[in-house]
Amino acid sequence: MEIRVLRYFLEVAREGNITHAAARLHVTQPTLSRQLKALERELGKKLFTRSNYHIDLTEEGMLLRRRAEDILDMVELTEEEFRSLDDEEGGDVRIGCAEAEGLAPFFETLRAIRERYPRVRFHIYTSGTATINERLDQGLLDAAIIVESVDLTRYNHLRLPGSTRWGLLVPEDDPLAERGALRREDLLGLPLICSRQGLEEENLRWFGEMQDDLNIVATYDLLYNAALMTRCGMGYALGFEGIVSADRGSGLSFLPLEPELASPLYIIWRRYQKFTPAFNIVLEELQRRFGDRRAAD
Repeated sequence: MEIRVLRYFLEVAREGNITHAAARLHVTQPTLSRQLKALERELGKKLFTRSNYHIDLTEEGMLLRRRAEDILDMVELTEEEFRSLDDEEGGDVRIGCAEAEGLAPFFETLRAIRERYPRVRFHIYTSGTATINERLDQGLLDAAIIVESVDLTRYNHLRLPGSTRWGLLVPEDDPLAERGALRREDLLGLPLICSRQGLEEENLRWFGEMQDDLNIVATYDLLYNAALMTRCGMGYALGFEGIVSADRGSGLSFLPLEPELASPLYIIWRRYQKFTPAFNIVLEELQRRFGDRRAAD
């Protein structure tokens, strides 16, 4: 399976049209069609369903698309890493980030690095914790920032200062918005929209034995859509403070939990990994600023 053919396949998958994809790839339509048919023969699976004007991916095609995107990401990352080996003061750094207001000290650190090393470029990947960890383990990220406990057998880590508070997003005109805070028993019976990550760790510990009595109507990875669901009346989103606006006039109010539930932020990177000069610059500055916090974990 050639990298070039995988690029052809992805372009066709994105365009949904052989003619348009051929034009973007600067190849003829017959050439592109032959390459795709050869790929299907090689894999022994039908990858597309074709019509006169559009093509769609089969289930096997969707699987290949996911794998091809990961493969090409790794190829591009490897090429960039080798190009940057001779550049001691520049290069690309890829970091996965959870959503959290407490990231400000981290981004202030990146700003300071950019002032000293203007050829360092940062690529921030925001998604759910499981997806970020998967990309970190695959080598597609140099580091990640997570809001959960750290597996010390797999990762080195630094802890950022402060923590991020959990609470409930409610519509601004909801009677609950008049409350100053919410206790465990206040949430029983409410239609809750919960973070999948939170359900695995922090939320479950906070609810304790009451977790089986929760009325969870939806789950989410990122809070923006959960806040939109709250505005639309689907339920109440349990999430971090400060990620979406809950100021007066925003349509939402944020109510902290009582007793307080807060999650620390950790920067993690794989053990026994050789890094590019650019990430070594970043890591050195992070350790200088936050290295003394590990003793407090």
